[in-house]
Amino acid sequence: MFRYALMLCCAVVFSSSPLGLLAQDPAAPSAPVELLWPKGAPGAVGSKPEDCPSVTIFRPAEDKSNGAAVVICPGGGYGHLADVKEGSDVATWLNSLGVTGIVLKYRLSPRYRHPAPLLDAQRAIRLVRSHAADWKLDPQRIGILGFSAGGHLASTAGTHFDQGDPGADDPIDKLSCRPDLMVLCYPVISLTSPYTHVGSRNNLLGANADPKLLELLSNEKHVTRETPPTFLFHTSGDTGVPPENSLMFYMALHARGVPAELHIYEQGKHGVGLAPKDPVLSSWPRRCSQWMEVRGFLRK
Repeated sequence: MFRYALMLCCAVVFSSSPLGLLAQDPAAPSAPVELLWPKGAPGAVGSKPEDCPSVTIFRPAEDKSNGAAVVICPGGGYGHLADVKEGSDVATWLNSLGVTGIVLKYRLSPRYRHPAPLLDAQRAIRLVRSHAADWKLDPQRIGILGFSAGGHLASTAGTHFDQGDPGADDPIDKLSCRPDLMVLCYPVISLTSPYTHVGSRNNLLGANADPKLLELLSNEKHVTRETPPTFLFHTSGDTGVPPENSLMFYMALHARGVPAELHIYEQGKHGVGLAPKDPVLSSWPRRCSQWMEVRGFLRK
């Protein structure tokens, strides 16, 4: 009965599209939605919409598209999603660069804890790669971008990845979940230092988390030479997630020879998104796009 209900939850919004897409996102009429696991997500505890992680696909104009795509992880402390300011608005900006924006709806606390959000992010990257041909994407230019707790999720995806399971029954699971590039905006990085965001940590792991998990998900401790090139943006005025999070991650990247760029603005509060009304902070998207261009991510 439960399995039937879960499939029904996922099927209610299913369309007859040849891509197996879901109904349109009402907040973005031109952006189709696709479930990460149409037959039910691993570890699902129910059949409600919050049990069905998905991606909303924002495509640039066909004549502008350059074949790159970025999975976007909105913030919200692992308890909710800021899916407009740090989701669809960001996808629209990426579209202006010719990049396909993929907004991830990942599973949240208190219903879900680790590893559910990471599984969702990894699956989103694999899913986008699986659609490279029919979405006209370059499978070697699939990035990930995250804000705040979404930045923690993105940095986790960039430090805890695999090349796929060649023996998997699901062809999507055979593909790599390594992002080719990361953009981390005022990210939560460490779960063990004095600079951690306690709310995000507790939502992800619980108030009495196993110290081994805290170490595993303090991502500054897991940077290797294989970690993707990374752009980081933070502000000194961020009292929610201190800028030391970005500093520690940048230092780990630099120490291992991973290409990285860090911008810390003097002023600015936490959670500004694209900061369109701030004449100073609104420069970060332009700096980021210039960095992506230098990295060859925006080539046609």
